[in-house]
Amino acid sequence: MGVADRLGCMGEAFDGIVDRFVFASREFERRLRTVRGGQWVGPTPCTEWNVRQLVNHMVRGNLNYVLLVNGGGREEFLRMREVDAMGDDPVSAYVASVRESREAFAAPGVLDQVVDYPMGQASGRQALAVRTADTVIHTWDLARAIGAEDLLDTDLIAWIDGHLEEIYAGLSEMPASVDTSHRYFAVPESANAGAETRQDRLLRLMGRNPDRSGDGIASARADRQLLSDRHRLQDVTHGAERLREIRQGG
Repeated sequence: MGVADRLGCMGEAFDGIVDRFVFASREFERRLRTVRGGQWVGPTPCTEWNVRQLVNHMVRGNLNYVLLVNGGGREEFLRMREVDAMGDDPVSAYVASVRESREAFAAPGVLDQVVDYPMGQASGRQALAVRTADTVIHTWDLARAIGAEDLLDTDLIAWIDGHLEEIYAGLSEMPASVDTSHRYFAVPESANAGAETRQDRLLRLMGRNPDRSGDGIASARADRQLLSDRHRLQDVTHGAERLREIRQGG
């Protein structure tokens, strides 16, 4: 199914997506403004990142989405993914990145534009929906890491939970799927047998454990690093095999 066909199946999932992105970003900003000096190097539920790296991921990510709608491609997006974008003022950098993203996606025609997204071609509308969902989940990551309010906006949770398949339709990874490569998303957590809120169920689907805090976050980092190392080894092995094939062919 092509990008145009997918758009026809998504209906109300992406209605008002620019405003939804802005609102989700403000929720992240609200927690960001409470980060204290000593917390920047603390662990987060995103076990490969500390607090500063998580916030930089958000700033750089917003700027990379602007890059996409301005004609940038997958390779440049990935190359710039971890480059520092915060400088000495993380809050101002984040606010500016949200403003640039809003202005870029609010421009005429951009939501219908096809972009070269890292997980496959997508409309600007779908790409911004993925970014919005990412922002919501990372808001919880930041809140849990710094001990801030981690109860997320119920409308945002309901939107993601109700439209998860549409948000990630046709892309190479689906965060809630156990069959995907999980290079961009954490592996889903097992469901809790007890009664859970809609937020907790969604967090587990997105690879978070709402029961884990403190030491649990730190210990999970080692597990995530092991998975990352395995992926890196697979890439190196594949590259070596490909080089051998080229040389033999020559």
